[in-house]
Amino acid sequence: MRYPVFIEKDPSSDYGVTVPDLPGCFSAGSTIDEAVNNAEEAILTHIEGLLMDDEVIPTPSKIEDLKAIHNNPDYIWMLCNINMDKLSENIKRINITIPEKVLSKIDNYASMERESRSAFLTHAALEYISRHSIR
Repeated sequence: MRYPVFIEKDPSSDYGVTVPDLPGCFSAGSTIDEAVNNAEEAILTHIEGLLMDDEVIPTPSKIEDLKAIHNNPDYIWMLCNINMDKLSENIKRINITIPEKVLSKIDNYASMERESRSAFLTHAALEYISRHSIR
């Protein structure tokens, strides 16, 4: 799952990172790399909190759509690649049946996204639930 973030820097502060799709999810760092790494941790923590509270996980927006809302030419926009395998320390192994051709498509897409099959399926399920939830 890739969440867009914007980075801003005031001369007297560290780099600040905002995750527009996850209200209240912020991070910072003394370098851009540190700020992005901290943002990835913040996003995982935020998503885990939403799951614990039985809340819907927002689907990531497109950067172009967010730039229209957060119109600041000084923002640096990036995508944070969130490894859903790291979402929780409590992992449950399951056994599912999927047609071979569908599994091949899943594996190819997951590989292109540099995700494991499990991370991709977790991401796909959460995105589906987010889009179809009536909450």
